[in-house]
Amino acid sequence: MKLKKWVLWLLVVTFLASEVLLFSALRQKAALQVSLQSQTQKADQLQTQVNELKSLNAEAQGVEVARLRAENQDLPRLRNQVTQLQVANQKLSSQLKDTSTYAQQAQAQLAQVAAARQAEVQRVNAEAEHDACINNLRQIDAAKQQWALEKNKTAEAMPTVQDLAPYFKDGVIPACPSGGTYTLNAAGYLPACSVAGHILPQ
Repeated sequence: MKLKKWVLWLLVVTFLASEVLLFSALRQKAALQVSLQSQTQKADQLQTQVNELKSLNAEAQGVEVARLRAENQDLPRLRNQVTQLQVANQKLSSQLKDTSTYAQQAQAQLAQVAAARQAEVQRVNAEAEHDACINNLRQIDAAKQQWALEKNKTAEAMPTVQDLAPYFKDGVIPACPSGGTYTLNAAGYLPACSVAGHILPQ
């Protein structure tokens, strides 16, 4: 039981860790996409300026191109960064897919553990109710024997609830915790419960 509890907690921690990793990966991807878009727009703008300069006369074009080349020495570096960002984006997409798959697997495992734990709780509760009912039947049988002894009754004498009530605390015969109905039977016979399996041993 303790091992199951530890496994459950381990799965919960693993699931939370995967969620954190997924959230972090999504934020990094979004930031990279914004940076990629900005760098791409800047590169496009610079390329447009270069194309516009080509339409100028030779002298003006030469001067302007020389000036732009001096100003736009970062263009190859920016294009290289764009390429790197695209590669990084592909890697992040792959990592995101892997993280999502892992999270789904963790959720499935948690569901299995929860179902197993619920089944175990139900089993333990059923056993506890069974034991409590058997104890009640023993008390009823003891009360019948005491009643028969004190009242000089034969084994075939049939006691009533009122006959046995004085032998119980507060004058109340206990009830089956599973909702079963008790049959007192004659003094020489064991009491019975209507729930299957709630049988007082001979």
